[in-house]
Amino acid sequence: MVADPKPEALVIQRRRFLSPLMVRIMAVNVLALVVLVGGVLYLNQFRDDLIDSRVETMLTRARIIAGALGEAAVLGPEADQLDLAAAEQIVRRLVGPTDMRARLFSTSGALIADSRILGGEHRVEAEPLPLPDAIVPVWRQVETELLDLLESFTQRRSAPRDIERPGLSASDLLEVASALEGESMVQLRLREDGRYVINVAVPVQRFRRVLAGLMVTAQTEDIEAIVRAEEALILRIFAAALVVTLLLSFFLGRTLVRPIRRLAQAAERVRRNVGREKSLPAFSHRRDEIGDLSRSLSAMMRALYNQIDAGERFAADVAHELKNPLTSMRSALETLQRSDKPEIRQRLLAVLGDDVRRLDRLITDISEASRIDAELTRGHMEPVDLGNLLSALVQTYVATLEEGGVKIIFDSPKEGSHMVLGFEARLGQVWRNLVDNAISFSPKGGTVTLKLANRGRLVIVTVEDEGPGLPEGSVDKIFKRFYSERTDDRSFGRHSGLGLAIARQIVEAHGGRITAENRLDKAGAMTGARFIVSLPRGTK
Repeated sequence: MVADPKPEALVIQRRRFLSPLMVRIMAVNVLALVVLVGGVLYLNQFRDDLIDSRVETMLTRARIIAGALGEAAVLGPEADQLDLAAAEQIVRRLVGPTDMRARLFSTSGALIADSRILGGEHRVEAEPLPLPDAIVPVWRQVETELLDLLESFTQRRSAPRDIERPGLSASDLLEVASALEGESMVQLRLREDGRYVINVAVPVQRFRRVLAGLMVTAQTEDIEAIVRAEEALILRIFAAALVVTLLLSFFLGRTLVRPIRRLAQAAERVRRNVGREKSLPAFSHRRDEIGDLSRSLSAMMRALYNQIDAGERFAADVAHELKNPLTSMRSALETLQRSDKPEIRQRLLAVLGDDVRRLDRLITDISEASRIDAELTRGHMEPVDLGNLLSALVQTYVATLEEGGVKIIFDSPKEGSHMVLGFEARLGQVWRNLVDNAISFSPKGGTVTLKLANRGRLVIVTVEDEGPGLPEGSVDKIFKRFYSERTDDRSFGRHSGLGLAIARQIVEAHGGRITAENRLDKAGAMTGARFIVSLPRGTK
């Protein structure tokens, strides 16, 4: 046998601020938002697309500048020399309006012009100044840390280190060396701060003769700013959605978990028998699964208490009915011990015999009633043809009844026309109890009539006799346990008063109803009793 869980463990579970069910609800809802954050990782492709677009623009601009140099900045009779002054002016003029940097390398590999170096007697190199330090809000710092953390999960392009030092030559840069050989080349390089630099190198040519190598450089701060802004936007949307989702999940969890918890607590009180729960927490008004659960549990609880009350009443009735024959037997035994007269002793022995038979009948019927209750609760209903069942029952009675005694009339209907769902053996017991009851009250030569009919969604079975009928005021009492209106001494001990109670128990377990009434002729005279059983029609 498995032991019940400790009450203390149940109390601990109820006191949790977040129940397992609520945690699951929140986890499922937050999981969808995590997919949104995953979009930050895919912005890496967006960055690559922007870089590729920037490369195309730079390549076009570099070729334009190289073409201008090859046409307007040459010297010599064969135009095989580069006019350095004109070249510097052209480079500065064409690159100046942009954020790009252009550097010109001679065929020997030496740096001969740089758009960042201003002309004049004193050559000055222009460098962009860093922004002044500003106070960064805490939320911005947290946002930056989160974005950096997400960035660490992205796979970025591999690139060589950017080279920036005095005396830079073409041999230091593979892309420039390639341009001096007449081939354009694009090279992505990585700065010390982790940002990319785009180098586009193209040859400066005149009649296919390479005069110099031009390298145009662009930074990617603006691209990184765009990507970072998109990442920050996604992160902010996620943060806002996360707060809303958690609040909604908490609300949803409360609307689900709290009612279930209260229903569980009420069920636990019932299990511990702490008082009698008149009703469960009022959730039956809800038109959802919680309302369905509340109504089902309320119905189950009422059925449980009704069963408990019925068991208590049944036990009390059994004790009362058993005390009567036991009291009679004790009195008879005490008198038998004191009396020496043979006729008195014979009469007392007969009383004891009747009481023993009555006890035996009571115990048998009580056992049958208890067994029926368990069988109807655990069994599985099957389609039953009441026409065939009653026909077989009537044939059995006709074969066993004495000739000249009570007659039984029943018109067998068409097979399959009166179907119900139920337990065939127990339904047969209902008709046997009713027919036996009708036969016992019918006079010799009387008639017991069985009728079967369909009425809407019900199958109606009536059992009529020609006996004395039902006493006034006993129409409802006759279905109570141990109730009997028999006055014939010959029936003492043969009837326990449970036959009709068992019949009602079986009929109600099948969702039906059993009633009784007196039969009257046109003049209003009593002609017998009638029992009516209605069962819902049904087949699989």
